[in-house]
Amino acid sequence: MKPQDIKILHIDSNHPLLWNQLQEAGFQNIEDFVSSKEEVEAKIENYNGIVIRSRFKIDKQFLDKATNLQFIARVGAGLESIDCDYAISKGVNLIAAPEGNRNAVGEHALGMLLSLFNKLNKADKEVRSGHWNRESNRGHELDGKTVGIIGYGNMGKSFAKKLRGFDVEVLCYDILDNVGDENAKQVALEEFRQKVDVVSLHTPWTPETDKMINAEFINAFSKPFWFINTARGNSVVTADLTEALQSGKVLGAGLDVLEYEKLSFETLFEGDKPQAFEYLLQADNVILSPHIAGWTFESKIKLAQTIVDKIVNMYS
Repeated sequence: MKPQDIKILHIDSNHPLLWNQLQEAGFQNIEDFVSSKEEVEAKIENYNGIVIRSRFKIDKQFLDKATNLQFIARVGAGLESIDCDYAISKGVNLIAAPEGNRNAVGEHALGMLLSLFNKLNKADKEVRSGHWNRESNRGHELDGKTVGIIGYGNMGKSFAKKLRGFDVEVLCYDILDNVGDENAKQVALEEFRQKVDVVSLHTPWTPETDKMINAEFINAFSKPFWFINTARGNSVVTADLTEALQSGKVLGAGLDVLEYEKLSFETLFEGDKPQAFEYLLQADNVILSPHIAGWTFESKIKLAQTIVDKIVNMYS
């Protein structure tokens, strides 16, 4: 099929270049940012492509009604809101854009790590409150440490590249073989656990990574370590992490994602807060951000451009 024959439904707002460039390439764009999942399902048979972020799940029921769907494009890094296996079985192409926000995630992870090491958030809060505490805010230097990266794909590689300016050893652990490069040495999990001072998580959400960072996983490390998570909140058992923070097994945590997030990533403070979450909110050695590691002004453009390029390439 030619671009002019392809009708694309956009159910989330994105950078306007995505819409404009697809239109210039001849595709038919239709937007619907307000209809419910059920309402979209009722008309999805009329579309050949759909562009999403995270408004609702693309499940079997949705896919069964999308009888003419050729692709699903998610303007983001992961595809966990889609039943990928079922979509692929129905011949639907899946498009994501991890290339678009990998630099942003790498920079955010490094910023969190340096802030933790130098107690910047704690010190800033104290000075603003009229307290000039120098000794209690003495920091640590990153040089000489061993940084461990779990998941060495787009995001992990970006973080490792950012570490090249420091005198550190960088190790990576991944379920795939031969992913190490000039920026990180791939090692077995046992060696990883023996050596690292910092653990930075860069895995997608899968059944295998769900609740992967739990008490057993944490306690298997030889040394206390700092923990950074810019990946997915559901990969961490927060109650186990807070227990490790209290015991000193985890020295500090930078968390851009939390297991309590909703699918859309837009809300968190609805309903009662779990005890573990309350602890994170009060802890001086914890830095929190609202799932924005990949959410920069620049990445918004890069994500949209990556999706455009991949859709256009499908029909060229």
